[in-house]
Amino acid sequence: MNIETIEADVLCAGGGIAGLMAAIRAADLGAKVVVAEKANTLRSGAGGVGNDHFSCYIPDVHGNNIDSYLKKQVNSPRFRSLMMPEKFWRTRLEKSYEMLKLWDEWGVPMKYHGRFEFAGHTVPGQEASSMALKYSGRNQKPVLTKQALKRGVEIFNRVMVIDLLTNDAATGAVGVDTREQKMFIFKVKSVILGTGMCMNLYPSATPAWMFNQHSAPGTTGDGRAMAFRAGVELVNMESFGKGAGPRYFIRSGRGTWVGVMRGPDNKPIGPFVEKPHRRYGDPILDSWPSLCEDYAIAGKGPVYMDCTGISDEDLEYQNYWLGHEGNTALINHLKEEGIDLKKSAVEFMTYGLFSRGGIFHNENSETSIKGLYAAGDEYVGQISTAAVFGWLAGENAVKYIQEQNPDTEIEIMQEKIDSSRNSVEEILGRENGASWKEALIALQQTMLDYAGSLRTEPVLSAGLKHLQRLRKKAKKTLKAENHHELMLCLGVLNLFDIGETVFLSAIERKETRGSHKRPDYPFTNPLMNKMLICRKTETETVVEWREPSK
Repeated sequence: MNIETIEADVLCAGGGIAGLMAAIRAADLGAKVVVAEKANTLRSGAGGVGNDHFSCYIPDVHGNNIDSYLKKQVNSPRFRSLMMPEKFWRTRLEKSYEMLKLWDEWGVPMKYHGRFEFAGHTVPGQEASSMALKYSGRNQKPVLTKQALKRGVEIFNRVMVIDLLTNDAATGAVGVDTREQKMFIFKVKSVILGTGMCMNLYPSATPAWMFNQHSAPGTTGDGRAMAFRAGVELVNMESFGKGAGPRYFIRSGRGTWVGVMRGPDNKPIGPFVEKPHRRYGDPILDSWPSLCEDYAIAGKGPVYMDCTGISDEDLEYQNYWLGHEGNTALINHLKEEGIDLKKSAVEFMTYGLFSRGGIFHNENSETSIKGLYAAGDEYVGQISTAAVFGWLAGENAVKYIQEQNPDTEIEIMQEKIDSSRNSVEEILGRENGASWKEALIALQQTMLDYAGSLRTEPVLSAGLKHLQRLRKKAKKTLKAENHHELMLCLGVLNLFDIGETVFLSAIERKETRGSHKRPDYPFTNPLMNKMLICRKTETETVVEWREPSK
């Protein structure tokens, strides 16, 4: 491997929403910033193809009583399942409008026909408190990339960061080019992780099409995995999410549809809407994400999204937002197949599973290691959250550098650099071995069978042993024909590390909470209203409880 050393103040590992916002803010404050993105920042990550909802608090719209909105967040199922500190949610609310105005100024349209449009993910009777702002996000990544480059940020596309370099603090990282025979050593004063979601830990709803996922399939938990290996605290790794959308056509956007969820009897399933309504959509899917799966298990399905009778104006409205959510392929498919949504309902399905745990960071985006920050889908998803905490990560990274003047010597970590290099060269140098596909299929099947929707201690314990055996085999046998396959192999190995934390955390959480269902502990235990921290020491992996307020 040819080695190139890059020196800077701040490294943003991942060029998604959070990474670019962090880079922009740090550069504004005078830092020399580099971004390493294993794809291309113009279209990478969960926000690469667009989004149409930006959760926010606008004082001129919602009033000046932010506490009522904070209360709504704290009482939401998402908050209860993740048990996050209230300071985290308050910071997000307080900063969201500032981010919204910046995006609008930069060229991401945040208004619809000249006004703020709140629709979808909205329950009738609670319109005044809706935070689901419609915005035209199809080109958000090119806009943010342009803003970063304008400030002198150096972007390394097709470079995958694979390991952190840490002593008492984060001082750098190792990366590999996904196209050329080159390794990068990033020598910096602070690192910001924003590598996105953890997809592909569980199989797709269409296993023959491995990358038919609701979000970017290349987001393989790289930040979580390298943070875990460096001893950084991960949180609530047992938690996972589910989505819903057109059967076998897996894409996000359930809050974008203007229709009603109905069963085979043509009756509305939820109590919220009886006919299509562009303001509400059908919020039953927000309250009951596993609706389609539960109906199938109960023998009551299939379940349909029924837009029949919708007006031409509302259909145009729906398709406009589906396009900005990244669903242009779906729109084209319906057109090609001659499916008229005004006449035909569309069958929906539950899809997932995807990991929702991540790197624990506070309201300042600080992790448990000095100089290391995290933002976006590394911990909590949603576009506005990524924008807010990416911005704060960049800001606080520069503040840390100015106040601490950290040592950037990485020579003492040469052993770690050599280990990373040797691992990469072994995968590229093997004449015979297993492909990344074989390893990924084995991992996904193990996760589904042993840590899927229903979990018991004997099954989880057996699955953990099985996964650990498979990981050892994968490390010894994975083979890449080229650097693109190398990226895929390294992603699979990261997923194995994440899978281990899922098993260990799921065994420890002896209760049923949200999507984490334990038939051997079928109740939600109020004594476990705590975060579950998972971290790696030199000798073992430790799982421990912590109050959300800390």
